[in-house]
Amino acid sequence: MIIARFLPVGCFYAAILLGVLAGSFEIGDALAAPVRDLHQYCRQVRNDDTVRNYDPSLRDGSIRAHKLLFPDAKSEPDPSDFENEAQYRCMDDKVMVCFVGANLPCVKMNFSRALEYCRANPNTGDVPASEAGHDAAYSYRCSNGKPQVVGEPVELDERGFAKTLWAELPDR
Repeated sequence: MIIARFLPVGCFYAAILLGVLAGSFEIGDALAAPVRDLHQYCRQVRNDDTVRNYDPSLRDGSIRAHKLLFPDAKSEPDPSDFENEAQYRCMDDKVMVCFVGANLPCVKMNFSRALEYCRANPNTGDVPASEAGHDAAYSYRCSNGKPQVVGEPVELDERGFAKTLWAELPDR
């Protein structure tokens, strides 16, 4: 009986440990506590880079923010899609929302993988997105073992997230 009571807790921590070891999520993301009122929370903490999953109480604001981010969209998104796509964080005491999609990462941008790739492949030319990562802020080319930025970089906000992927979530 005692083992059965603690088994779910043990499984929870084992899943976190396996996820961290596999690199699929960070401990801060895995342990993000649910927030009852995200707008109030963001006003209190001002900045929190923890990316949080969809909460149904944010549905109406998410629909309005989606229209701002994707003005050319032919139709309004199905609200059930928000469960898989909508991500939230706090910046400058506001709730910010991003919608995950192909090449639309709602995470801080990463710079380290291109360096590793170019060290191993010193003069291979362009670094494939599969190697640089879809969360890379730039496209790279390897030259003498070092990544060099090519093309237009992704503009970042002051917290290190892709500026064009995030919009302020209307409050109510």
